[in-house]
Amino acid sequence: MDSKKNEINENEINENEINENEINKNKIFSNVIFVTIGAMISCLLWGSAYPMIKLGYREFQISSDMMASQILLAGIRFTLAGILAILLGCIIQRKILIPKKISIPMIMKLSLFQTTLQYFFFYVGLAHTTGVRASIIQGTNVFVVLVVAGLIFKQEKISFAKAFGCIAGFVGVVLVSVTDGGVGSGNAILGDLFIFLSTVAYAFSSVLLKEYTKKEDPVILSGYQFIVGGLCMTMVGLLMGGRLETVTTRGVIDLIYLAFVSAVAYSLWGILMKHNPVSRISVFGFLTPIFGVITSIILLNEGASFGVIHLASLILVCAGIFIVNKANK
Repeated sequence: MDSKKNEINENEINENEINENEINKNKIFSNVIFVTIGAMISCLLWGSAYPMIKLGYREFQISSDMMASQILLAGIRFTLAGILAILLGCIIQRKILIPKKISIPMIMKLSLFQTTLQYFFFYVGLAHTTGVRASIIQGTNVFVVLVVAGLIFKQEKISFAKAFGCIAGFVGVVLVSVTDGGVGSGNAILGDLFIFLSTVAYAFSSVLLKEYTKKEDPVILSGYQFIVGGLCMTMVGLLMGGRLETVTTRGVIDLIYLAFVSAVAYSLWGILMKHNPVSRISVFGFLTPIFGVITSIILLNEGASFGVIHLASLILVCAGIFIVNKANK
């Protein structure tokens, strides 16, 4: 009897230790400093992706009319990003990350919206517009997420303040889209439309990710959906005749960096979303277009095309995002 009691006591102690460790881990992920630094790193990485993709097009000599090669480049990037995300997750968690059987349908759905559709529109669209314009338009993803979550999935109530913030943000996008300043190569209207459609795909993936992280590790979801979506885009790009005719050391470094951006930013953002209220994390989203504009000006020398209209648009988009997230609190 005594030995059984001792076993029960030991099991209770072990369970208490596990629960305490879990609580401490959750406290770290909810810590103000960790949340602030983590969210800012994610936004900086996402913002820097705009100019880096365009630099990648230059290095691999992919012009705006080479859609198949654009899709192929995106596919290679996200396949690498998925492998990198899983490897980093295995190292950090000290175990092999394998999805559950019930997670496979979730991964497939996420890969469709978060990788395949979102980055098909994003890569093709970015080839037809500037990094500055794309950064500002992409900043509306907060509003599109709100509309999708509120009107379609009924996860969010759209108040007057949120509606006002959405209107302010969309006015900013319309403003930058109709101006002649900063028009990139190719059809700028098509480019702007495709960038906006990528935000719609992102909105659906965000709503799904919020639901799915209740049942599965966000790193597993992000990593494996990148691999599935990346392989799909790679095959489609190859079947369409896409090729990377010129491969340079700088181009390879650029590609590895973009894979790192996706692996780290999405995994980190998913962890923050799982352990914190959505409004607490999404408020940092206004930093992405700011970082995107800044890095585009620095790396692509687009400072000359950045005028008063672009500044006004950026202010409206960021103000709208701030209003929407303020209303969420």
